[in-house]
Amino acid sequence: MDRPTALVPLHYLSLGAHGPEDVVADTDGRVLTGVADGRILRVHGPGDPRTARVEVVAETGGRPLGLEPLPDGGLLACDAERGLLRVGPGGAVHVLADSVAGERLRFCSNVVALPDGTVYFTVSSRRYPLQQWIGDIVEHTGTGRLLRLAPEGGEPEVLLEGLQFANGLAVSGDGSFLVVAETGACRLTRYHLTGPRAGHSDLFAALPGMPDNLWREGPGGPLWVALASPRVPPLDLLHRTPPAMRAAAARAAVHAPYRPSGTTGVMALDDTGRTVRHLTRRRSGFRMVTSVCATGDHLVLGSLWEPGVAVCARPGAA
Repeated sequence: MDRPTALVPLHYLSLGAHGPEDVVADTDGRVLTGVADGRILRVHGPGDPRTARVEVVAETGGRPLGLEPLPDGGLLACDAERGLLRVGPGGAVHVLADSVAGERLRFCSNVVALPDGTVYFTVSSRRYPLQQWIGDIVEHTGTGRLLRLAPEGGEPEVLLEGLQFANGLAVSGDGSFLVVAETGACRLTRYHLTGPRAGHSDLFAALPGMPDNLWREGPGGPLWVALASPRVPPLDLLHRTPPAMRAAAARAAVHAPYRPSGTTGVMALDDTGRTVRHLTRRRSGFRMVTSVCATGDHLVLGSLWEPGVAVCARPGAA
């Protein structure tokens, strides 16, 4: 892995709302994000704080997390409370899936759509809700899932189980595999869609921190990974202890005050899993980076913790 280089924030852009957990850029360079009060926002011109403008796209009535813009101007949204949603171009919200095999989908995390209309999405935890996410990270439940929704809709199909806090999701440049972020295991997992290993998974990349949302910069561009936290050695040790000990630690963790690490980090990988960028900043004022996307000459960082986004110089931008 290449030596990390400095991530230099240019400015902070307040959204007037808490927790822009996922940030994604649309084809016009605008940035979409979901916030804690249930709104989905669109940010115009995030590169210049003097002229940036924020508008409301929709209100989900829940807690939107991962987003996926669609060619017709609508978007898909993973809602931690309501399941998998589709937001029409006019802002109307429709539930695509809210259960699987009779079990409520309560912690949908991230979503991608393929050109044929197939939708893939993740569930981070079947045991802990979003408000107690740290409990799953500590207990190491392995209850995350990767699911598939067919173009004609119906019941979602479970493709992978046993994932450690399944989170960000992206498709490879050639559409042959998916990449799933396993936050609790500090790794990216590859799920093969085509070829002799179709339907099987393997390791795509081991990471120096906990990956959150993923964002692909176009079919030929890199895969951007937000690192919500560096690795925590005591947590790695705890994960090797018996389940009862981890469960007890999780019960304590969900009631303890949480303060994110002061280290900000993002990475970019190619489709072989090789790191092409690793940007980090210690003692950053912008904490718990849960997403990153590129627009123009800038990177935009989202956070479950902050009341706004950070905008940084994009590496290599003139």
